Amino acid sequence: MNASSEQELADLRKSVRGFLSVRQEGFLDRAKTWDAPLIDLSSWQRMATELDVQGLAIPQQYGGHGYGLPELRIVLEECGRSLAPLPFLSTVIMAATALSASQDDDACTRYLPDIASGRLLATLAAVEKSGRWFPAEWMTKAEERDGQWWITGTKFLVLDGLSSDVYLVLAHTSAGLTLFEVERGAEGLRCEPMPGLDLTRRYARAEFANVPSWIVGSLGAGEAILENVLEYLRIGLAAEAVGAAERCLEMSVDYAKTRYQFGRAIGSFQAVKHLCAEMFAQLEGARASLAEATLSERERPDDLPLLAVVSFVECARMFFFVARENIQVHGGIGFTWEHDAHLYFRRAKATELVLGGPATDYEAVLTKIGV
Repeated sequence: MNASSEQELADLRKSVRGFLSVRQEGFLDRAKTWDAPLIDLSSWQRMATELDVQGLAIPQQYGGHGYGLPELRIVLEECGRSLAPLPFLSTVIMAATALSASQDDDACTRYLPDIASGRLLATLAAVEKSGRWFPAEWMTKAEERDGQWWITGTKFLVLDGLSSDVYLVLAHTSAGLTLFEVERGAEGLRCEPMPGLDLTRRYARAEFANVPSWIVGSLGAGEAILENVLEYLRIGLAAEAVGAAERCLEMSVDYAKTRYQFGRAIGSFQAVKHLCAEMFAQLEGARASLAEATLSERERPDDLPLLAVVSFVECARMFFFVARENIQVHGGIGFTWEHDAHLYFRRAKATELVLGGPATDYEAVLTKIGV
């Protein structure tokens, strides 16, 4: 696995931030428009051609660059900062990670080069009605008949499901949980939008009615693949949370400097000072947790499963606090539809709930430490 120097990481951040910042206003306007296109495909394709970041962590033999979590963290922090409507989490973090973890050379050769080049969108269809990432609760099944696998079941919260070209589906078989590939437009597959709290993401409900599919990886290897995906997904969500919270803090500080009451900037009031200071302290603590988790991939890989869970729990909690207090600092205007603060608040609450909620996350921590 390749590693970047601190200067290279700083240069990467500068490039990604510059690319996204000039588009951020359009991103946020898109989120406030109910009938807006699902994702910004133009920006996605330009990101691939101009920055080439979709292939950062994809192995070099499949058209990527062979880097890892420290580099992905930079990109995801910047995506979170701008609330970019791009399929980075679904296609790069979830789908590409599942493909790599499957060690299926044929599937990787078919899909990973196109993911790295920005030509292919993919997603992972895993959770079901409960919204929890517990395979024992899932009912989707796959059966083999006449040499062909057929999937039946319904998946919920399929991120970017309406835009994806390929679905990687986790389904139960007689040999255990297994990963399958299903192409968009397959007979028996029906996707419909799922409304959600976060206006900057698009989820789908995918119904598989005896849909033809193909195994990715080994029969019964689905749980091992899922664990690998969850490590990257938790780090990805944590990184987005840090980037978005940093932007919320900047919004609060800038507003506190320019909003005057009683002839003084509200930032001169002790209560506002203390609030901004607490937001900063919690942000830096969460950022340190995220940095520790990403560095462990190369330095202490055995610790990554635990550190990924801890980092996600801390960053999600911090993000909700900062997004909530950002609204308080802005006062009345912070509660309006026109202001961007509510988009960050919605993202923060959705992030806190996306893997099952705080109770489920704390249970995951206890499980990782053997309690």
